[in-house]
Amino acid sequence: MNKARKGQPLSPGATLGVLGGGQLGRMFVHAAQTLGFDTLVLDPDKHSPAGVAAHYQLCAPYDDERALAEMAGRCDAVTTEFENVPAPSLASLAQDIPVAPSADAVAICQDRAAEKAHFGRAGVPCAPHAVIETAEQLAAVADDLLPGILKTARLGYDGKGQVTVADRAALSEAWTQLRNVPCVLEKRLPLAYELSIIVARGADGQVVTLPVQQNLHRGGILALTTVPAPDVTQPQSDQAVARATAIAGSMGYVGVLCVEFFVLQDGSLVANEMAPRPHNSGHYSIDACDLSQFELQVRTLAGLPLVTPRQHSPCEMVNLLGDLWFEDGREREPDWAALLALPGMHLHLYGKKQARPARKMGHLTVTAATPALARERANAAAAVLGLQGF
Repeated sequence: MNKARKGQPLSPGATLGVLGGGQLGRMFVHAAQTLGFDTLVLDPDKHSPAGVAAHYQLCAPYDDERALAEMAGRCDAVTTEFENVPAPSLASLAQDIPVAPSADAVAICQDRAAEKAHFGRAGVPCAPHAVIETAEQLAAVADDLLPGILKTARLGYDGKGQVTVADRAALSEAWTQLRNVPCVLEKRLPLAYELSIIVARGADGQVVTLPVQQNLHRGGILALTTVPAPDVTQPQSDQAVARATAIAGSMGYVGVLCVEFFVLQDGSLVANEMAPRPHNSGHYSIDACDLSQFELQVRTLAGLPLVTPRQHSPCEMVNLLGDLWFEDGREREPDWAALLALPGMHLHLYGKKQARPARKMGHLTVTAATPALARERANAAAAVLGLQGF
């Protein structure tokens, strides 16, 4: 056991735990192992992508008391790879070992209403909205919030749990469609594009960020991240970084946090949502920066120094969804050899055994000497894979 004294960094050989066995956990495990740490994953699936890559895996539900006790006994610190892990599990672990991010921070990110309230406390504007938990609140929605988007307060991601509503009749129908669960209605705004900021904050309050990322979504799922962000001005970049830093600081956050912002057609920024973990839009940092978001996650958890990452290559990050594995209704393997024959390709497959439409199976980071060449190569890759171009 390598239990660190309070305020002292963990040394190689310590065991870092992660709740969740998906691809984010897998990439965290790889980064931790590179720095010499042992890794332990808690996930119900014995074939989880992170579990098969880790030194140890506990196969149990995230709220299993015996598994959590064993994790606390075997790990020196624990993080999470997704926001829907039960916050009480993090609180339980924190009684014995450092946990980052904290249960309180994760709980805020699990609930859209709490998240928007926190944006307000941090002084960061977000879209006009209303919380709808009862029929009375539904009836009291202000006219100027329509048309809007009705989103479930909890468990929504990648466009799931969201319904666009044009008027009151559609709003009522959508709430019924979502089974009358607590929701947030957001006013539809004139959007220009979306950007995201990856913040890493240490227990000592030190903060570093990755470069600003510009994101393109298709079908509610991230399709492409471009860095440097082509349409973002320096004042917008500075404002986004300052606001994301304020959001993290006002939570006393420790770990890696992603904050998504909408850029409106008038150039102003509003916060959309945040994720208490590394984010799909930050995957490019593995290949295009000298310090990835996953090493930053390891450093914040282990109490190691943070330094500002440097992007050394313009890049495009392409999400690879399970749809690629199907053609005319039949399953097939994408032509990876043809893809890898192209220059600047960095292929990451997550080890998931079954492809399904819209399932995140991997990502491709395309690097080049210039942004224009990176986009050209990304479109060449898309042609090989049968994807719509960018």
